[in-house]
Amino acid sequence: VLELFATADAADRHPEILAAAEAGGAAVHLVNGAVMSALTQTVTPQGLVAVCGLLDVPLADVLGTAPRLLAVLAHARDPGNAGTVVRAADAAGAAGVLLTGDSVDPYNGKCVRASAGSLFHLPVSVGDQVADDLPALRAAGLQVLAADGHADLDLDEAADTGLLAAPTAWVFGNEAWGLP
Repeated sequence: VLELFATADAADRHPEILAAAEAGGAAVHLVNGAVMSALTQTVTPQGLVAVCGLLDVPLADVLGTAPRLLAVLAHARDPGNAGTVVRAADAAGAAGVLLTGDSVDPYNGKCVRASAGSLFHLPVSVGDQVADDLPALRAAGLQVLAADGHADLDLDEAADTGLLAAPTAWVFGNEAWGLP
């Protein structure tokens, strides 16, 4: 956290957050409701806004941990969907999330909120085009599977054959046009 903006009400409700921010070297600013509304993208802001440094992790660092599960977003455009995938990947025990191509900015306010905090501790990497990142995924020992509603093999069959037991990078396509 580089800076923290808080309304007086939020500061009264959460003095420990302000104290932790100051102890960590962040500048803390008390602001009124109008300023808070201008800083946020929500209808009813909670009264706290933090400015944080970017948390991107290079793909090589994520792959260097020998991941067993990785989520790959190929051109995901909806920030709420991308944040939800980050949150779901975290819940599923994934080692990280890779956003490729023209995917949404993982620091978009809606994406951050939809991740429900997972963005701050699950490694997120911003990559190239998905086809350019596939060789690195495979070289790291990951099989690459794509989520496609028209696939020949369904998840039950994949589980029954043991396919899903191997280290896997799951590729999810764009909401409107699917996989590239």
